[in-house]
Amino acid sequence: MQYYTILPPPDLAPFVKCFWVLEHEVSAEKPYFHKTLADGFPELVFHYKGRFDEIDRAGNAELSFIAGLTGPTSLYRRFRISEDFGIFGVYLYPFAVPALFGMPTIETVNEMPDLHSMLGKKGLELEEKIMLAENNQVRIAIMCQFMRGCLTRNAQPEPAAFAMISQIIQSNGLTSVTELAQRNALSTRQFERKFKAFSGFSPKLFSRIIRFHAAMNAYGDKEKSLTEIAYEAGYYDQSHFIHDFKTFSGEHPDRYFSGNSEATEYRDV
Repeated sequence: MQYYTILPPPDLAPFVKCFWVLEHEVSAEKPYFHKTLADGFPELVFHYKGRFDEIDRAGNAELSFIAGLTGPTSLYRRFRISEDFGIFGVYLYPFAVPALFGMPTIETVNEMPDLHSMLGKKGLELEEKIMLAENNQVRIAIMCQFMRGCLTRNAQPEPAAFAMISQIIQSNGLTSVTELAQRNALSTRQFERKFKAFSGFSPKLFSRIIRFHAAMNAYGDKEKSLTEIAYEAGYYDQSHFIHDFKTFSGEHPDRYFSGNSEATEYRDV
């Protein structure tokens, strides 16, 4: 298995956290299962080789898209594939959705629209270019050109929205919502309405998801106990940490940090 990330060029860095690539040769006898967890960041995903089935809670399988947007999500999902695969992704900041596609981020929450449904003919053209590209450097160049065109055409989100969401991300979800509203000269209700339009979630739920990721990113540090991971991520007690982890990942943190989770295999490469 091969997984790696690439930083965006400076002009796109306010909107794109990173590009990423995941490739794997799958054994014919053993399908590969992958779990995605709750995430405050949307991403564009292109399956340029192979195609996954999404497995619902009842165990039923349905073909996932070839190319599309995974919106910010409070859900976890399971996927399965029985053939070699290659995936190219663009990990976006939440406010990139209105900037690139001219739609409120909240419309994409917990949704996975394919590119054609979302962008029409332009989506199909982008999908075809990405699929036919000879390598991932070319895919990055294609995506950069596409996003620059989108940013030129669409009105830019308010700078204050960037700042409010970025402050919660940078503080790992530990910024006081009341203080943030006051800092931006907004009532709590105004702040929550504006924040939700550009992030997709209420400030409280978004902060919980960002804090969950701060804890999750301690994966691989064998020196830390679960208690240490919880407190460093800002959880005030172990039960609160376990509750959020189960809500956003579907499993106990013991399993996740043991390395036996379907959500961690790609991180072990």
